[in-house]
Amino acid sequence: MDRFQVLRLFVAIGEHASFAEAARRLRVSPTAASRAIAGLERDLGVVLLRRTTRSVSLTDAGAHYHEHCRHALEELDDAARGLRGENAEPRGTLVLTAPEMFGRLHILPVVTTLLRRYPALDVRLTLSDRVVRLVEEGIDVAVRIAELPSSSLRAARVATTRRVLVASPDYLAARGMPERVTDLHDHALIGVESLAPNGEWRFGGPGRPAIRFESRLLTNSMGAAIDAARAGAGITRALCYQVRAEIDRGELVPLLSDFDPPGVPISLLYAPNRQRSANVRAFIDATKAALSSLG
Repeated sequence: MDRFQVLRLFVAIGEHASFAEAARRLRVSPTAASRAIAGLERDLGVVLLRRTTRSVSLTDAGAHYHEHCRHALEELDDAARGLRGENAEPRGTLVLTAPEMFGRLHILPVVTTLLRRYPALDVRLTLSDRVVRLVEEGIDVAVRIAELPSSSLRAARVATTRRVLVASPDYLAARGMPERVTDLHDHALIGVESLAPNGEWRFGGPGRPAIRFESRLLTNSMGAAIDAARAGAGITRALCYQVRAEIDRGELVPLLSDFDPPGVPISLLYAPNRQRSANVRAFIDATKAALSSLG
């Protein structure tokens, strides 16, 4: 078995967590697969896989090497198809991460569309509000909703969203509609730790006013803050995509729209060596199309 076959075998074992499945897909015997991986580990001087009688998993070193191998083989396959004059079509595994709520509402539909369109493509989608390290964690594309600092990574801006203040009609009927930013001091405010770590909301408009506040309710969950606002517990701030459905249903009302802060970019972040990947290109193009009307 040549080196490329061994690396393809290793990648397949990592993706399927199974020697038997990887051997079947590459049409080699399980015994030959086991010998090949043992030889690879011996050559590298590290253990790549943890083996038990019931499972196979990547070690930390194995996970790092697996992602490098997967990317390298994908680029070689794309280059070979290009030389043969074939259209590079997405195939293999695309690894994505996105914020939990945005990913469920807007990225998952893109993923399911790609899976229907490209039968040879698999996707691993992690929904988390944690900021991941792309290269170290083997991520092909990360969705970020923020102004991005300068870095060696590439970014494709696909949409813009806005921060909005909202409250329920019942709350506003009982407490009144704020007309100025300073009126918020007289209201019950619902804060989300990650969005106002210093207890401060900034606004746009004349003088770019800001308000420092004490939360009547402070939570680490945007979903919980929205639910509390719907229940009449106070005013909260969210990104507009997070509360669009509630606003459309009349459950929440936007407040102080004239003072909305500047829009927040939504970008797809990826390593420079991934820009020629058919998988990455297909995801970026599909996401741009899907989010073209997002406000």
